[in-house]
Amino acid sequence: MGCAVSGLGLAPKQAAETKKGEDVVAHLTEEQIDMIKESWKVIQEDIAKAGIIMFVRLFETHPECKDVFFLFRDVEDLERLSTSKELRAHGLRVMSFIEKSVARLDQLERLYQLALELGKSHYRYNAPPKYYEYVGSEFICAVQPILKEKWTPELEEAWKALFRYVTQIMKKGFEEEEIKHSHVVVSTKERPDKKNTAL
Repeated sequence: MGCAVSGLGLAPKQAAETKKGEDVVAHLTEEQIDMIKESWKVIQEDIAKAGIIMFVRLFETHPECKDVFFLFRDVEDLERLSTSKELRAHGLRVMSFIEKSVARLDQLERLYQLALELGKSHYRYNAPPKYYEYVGSEFICAVQPILKEKWTPELEEAWKALFRYVTQIMKKGFEEEEIKHSHVVVSTKERPDKKNTAL
């Protein structure tokens, strides 16, 4: 299965880094937002299929990602995996997140919060940030055949910019949660004489 996606982080940078070295934010133009919304209307019609294709491709191109998924960890037969109810359900959850992201493109504060919370939850699932950008690449490969002649280089760049932004905020959420939990561990080690009295 080939796909002409060269990776999400390799497109020309569309934003500048702040002085503090904070996150680079991908800026979407109004035209890009409109393109994403219009293409999403078509993708929605095959949402379950796109979700399954995306994850089967993800496990095919990056088999190490299966380690994060307890249910799929030992499955070698990708054909069997494509008929899995659990994979279909997870694919739909991810597509639902993408749908919510598209709906919040005009409300960046809400989109930011959504992606941040997803990153935090991925810390709890033990799903490290190194895998996040793979999902965007595989999503793009999965939806190209659905959109057919509507797929253009401009539309591809718009979706890449959205995924760059979302994965960047997810990474931030993951890191915040990681720091929060490392402080909890440190604080209990600093007070070894105190016993845990929580019931």
